[in-house]
Amino acid sequence: MKDTFKHQGMRQKLVDTLIKKDIKDKGVLKAIGKIPRHLFMDSGFIDHAYMDKAFPIAADQTISQPYTVAFQSELLQIQPGDTVLEIGTGSGYQTAVLLELGAKVYSIERQKELFKKTSKFLPTIGYRAKKLIFGDGYKGLPEEAPFKSIIVTAGAPYVPNPLLSQLAIGGRLVIPVGDDVQVMTLFIRKGLKDFEKHEFGDFRFVPMLENKN
Repeated sequence: MKDTFKHQGMRQKLVDTLIKKDIKDKGVLKAIGKIPRHLFMDSGFIDHAYMDKAFPIAADQTISQPYTVAFQSELLQIQPGDTVLEIGTGSGYQTAVLLELGAKVYSIERQKELFKKTSKFLPTIGYRAKKLIFGDGYKGLPEEAPFKSIIVTAGAPYVPNPLLSQLAIGGRLVIPVGDDVQVMTLFIRKGLKDFEKHEFGDFRFVPMLENKN
């Protein structure tokens, strides 16, 4: 499948929509304007690719709404070279946004089917994470910690302590917390045991499952 002028025009309209929804980070907007989101979806659903909505993918998961991807990415305040841990690789779309922002990305996926598919797919369109891992996101990735940022792309019923402990001092964890509806939550690590917490309203995510592996 190709990336055409039509797709590029649709992406620009999506960027305009995100600006109207108060996304301000120029790097995030540029990434969303560049990444061919339609390639992350089944070919029969191209018309849906640049609408600002979530859409089902394999293994009962979804490709997140572009606004949600932009909102979470903006909260991370990524600088080029930052090490970022992503919990929930999914389709790889959020991974691609992080890579466009210049992050060194480590990503964990606990659905084997998605892990295999996305691991093969991302390099074919030029996106290479430092490491894609099939594993339990609740445990994080202690061997590569600390991380400047951690992003969770599934609804967590609680905040896993390993993720907090794997944040660098000054690092940011963005995680949707809750059961049916999640509150987007930002933790900023101020010291060994000191975290600043901010909440940013309700979102809906597929649930983050434990003990899959």
